Amino acid sequence: MTTTHDIRTADRRRPSLWASMNWTARVSLTVLLIICLASLFGRWIVPHDPAAIDPTVSLLPPLTTDPGFYLLGTDNLGRDIFSRLIIGARISILVGLLGVVVAGAIGVTAGILAGYFGGWVDAVLMRIVDAFLSIPSIVLILALLAILDPGVTTLIIVLGLTTWVIYARQVRNQVLEIRERLFVKAARTFGSGHLFIMIRHVLVNVIPTFVVLSTLSVATLIVTESSMSFLGLGIQPPDISWGLMLTGGRDYIATAWWVSTFPGLCITTTVLCILFVGDWLRERLDPRLKPAT
Repeated sequence: MTTTHDIRTADRRRPSLWASMNWTARVSLTVLLIICLASLFGRWIVPHDPAAIDPTVSLLPPLTTDPGFYLLGTDNLGRDIFSRLIIGARISILVGLLGVVVAGAIGVTAGILAGYFGGWVDAVLMRIVDAFLSIPSIVLILALLAILDPGVTTLIIVLGLTTWVIYARQVRNQVLEIRERLFVKAARTFGSGHLFIMIRHVLVNVIPTFVVLSTLSVATLIVTESSMSFLGLGIQPPDISWGLMLTGGRDYIATAWWVSTFPGLCITTTVLCILFVGDWLRERLDPRLKPAT
């Protein structure tokens, strides 16, 4: 017979969240925490003013010590690349996170409604999803950004409005199975309203799916923001983002490789770390991937 003492002993022996992570997830999470902290407190740790223009120190190579110390060199306008990378991390990560919030809010709501009610509600919402999926997302993003005024807010809204279908379809498929479970039927039997059931029983059970999808989507949106900024349709000066820094260095790749290389490395590193953490979350939250005990 299992006693309370046995349960408490088993809980103590259960590995912590950090201990359950593989080494790639640990390293990735550590790097992401450093990037996030740098983006939050960047204003107080940057060695130079990221917006200060000084033509006398333009295109200095990395580790330059004269006339000042520039760890990663300077760009064509004499601005410190290291300082701009720290400040640019804030907008790049912010666009990724808030874009996922917008897309998730629309997609999860649509998916729950379609899966829970079925019938004509499901048919209408899924036809809208099919219409969005029939248009290449990059084409739709470019068209909307070309019409609207470019900027941080516009980019976040556009990315959210063009990526919500991913959440809608996945959540809807899961809700179709959840609505047939006994606890949902029991809630209906006891007179619970549809809104209460969708929030208390359905939404709670789709959160793991949303967490996994959103983690991977953040990486995709960071790359998309960089691409749009590189094309001149995303973040606009005087704001700073990694994609905008890539744009500023494309004319100097042959003579000043560091101007574009370091922003590109930041984008690549951040996206890879997010993907590694997202892959670990998928293995942890998806019961189908857990080994049988």
